[in-house]
Amino acid sequence: MDFLKLIESKIHQSPHEIKKELTRWQFEGKKIVFTNGCFDLIHKGHIHYLAKAAQLGDIFIMGLNSDDSVSRLKGPTRPIVPEDSRALTLASILFIDKVILFNEDTPLELIKAVKPYYLVKGGDYTKETIVGADFVESIGGEIITIPFVDGFSTTNIVEKIMQDC
Repeated sequence: MDFLKLIESKIHQSPHEIKKELTRWQFEGKKIVFTNGCFDLIHKGHIHYLAKAAQLGDIFIMGLNSDDSVSRLKGPTRPIVPEDSRALTLASILFIDKVILFNEDTPLELIKAVKPYYLVKGGDYTKETIVGADFVESIGGEIITIPFVDGFSTTNIVEKIMQDC
């Protein structure tokens, strides 16, 4: 089996590429879980968060900010890891079913296309600050926040690297 080809088949540039699968999953009553983020440097906190999110439903879809989107959100020195590498890393995680890149500043249009049952974000968010929360609730879905693992953040990793240089 060509594992690299299998992993790459999970990465998409648009939700339109998986429209048939989305329609089938919704018809079958599958509960789709969606989260999004930059995921610049994958660490233990990310893995805990993603694993807990994946356990909520049947299909786990990741919205991944493109390089341009990350730069607009985090500043000109980010991302550290380019989008193709970030996408490949996330797609290689066995419980992530699809990774969809998006170039916008927010994932709202992607959320509207995916129509997840569960919209998941980290514990630093509240339902009022989660983009797409109103839409997901309007279609009968739920908003879930998952607490962080203490001591793990990309910002902390970057700061440590800079101190050690």
